[in-house]
This record gives sequence, structure tokens and C-alpha cells, in this order.
Amino acid sequence: MALNVNVNSDFSMQEVSDVIRSALVLDERLAKHKKARYYDLCKDFETKYKMSSDIFMQKFESGHLDDLDDYFDWYAAKKGLNHWNKKLNILSGISL
Repeated sequence: MALNVNVNSDFSMQEVSDVIRSALVLDERLAKHKKARYYDLCKDFETKYKMSSDIFMQKFESGHLDDLDDYFDWYAAKKGLNHWNKKLNILSGISL
């Protein structure tokens, strides 16, 4: 997929490319860090409740679990993991 970039300035395409590349590298580093953090949170809950996060999500979303605070925290952690994993996959597929 091609992406068009319009630059409204006097900067060279190389300078613009360097800035974009740098921003993507920084964002990828952030995504890796966030993914690892949410992964660790999910693993802690999986160990505590002896259930995978995927099974937990199925049970939670279908209403088959109690309203424990941990479950809401686990839900948020799993959603965060999914979000950062998707973002990291997108960023990893970009080349300039």
C-alpha cells in the first residue's frame, strides 16, 4: 500500500523522512514497552486465577464471572495488550 505525504515546508524530503522514521522508531519502542507491561499483568492474573486471558475474556464478556475488581483490571489489561499488540504489528510492517 502506498502512502502519500504532503510536506508544506522548505525542508528536504530526506529531512522529513528522517523525522518520520525517528517518530516511528520511538513509537515502536513505546509499543513494545506497553505490550510487555500489559502482557506481564495478564500473566499475573492468569497465574492467580489459573485461566488464560482468552478464556477469561470469553467468560467475562458473556457475564459468567463475578464483579471482582481484579476481573475489571484484568479486562483492562487484556484490552491494553490487544491494543498495543495491534499497534506494534502495524508499526512493524512499515518501511520507508
